[in-house]
Amino acid sequence: MALTISDEGLENIQVSAEVREKALQKAKEGYVMALLEVGEISSGRAAQILGVNRFEIIEMMNKWGISIFDDSQDLEELRQEVEEAELILNQQVS
Repeated sequence: MALTISDEGLENIQVSAEVREKALQKAKEGYVMALLEVGEISSGRAAQILGVNRFEIIEMMNKWGISIFDDSQDLEELRQEVEEAELILNQQVS
């Protein structure tokens, strides 16, 4: 996927490769969080795209004001999410 941002105000700004990479990573995070918020992708898929674990994606969701609870989930799906989160937390404690 390629993301193009076309804005005359940004075209002439000269930045280092490091700053450009940081900006692109933040743009990617914002795009993924927007997809997650509207239900286009799951938190697991978001974590995979951003190269982070599920615990980190939950922290990002909190930062972006996105609820970790999905009203469309049934009880069994929610139970599975909780079990996966517990496994991740237990791995980080060990």
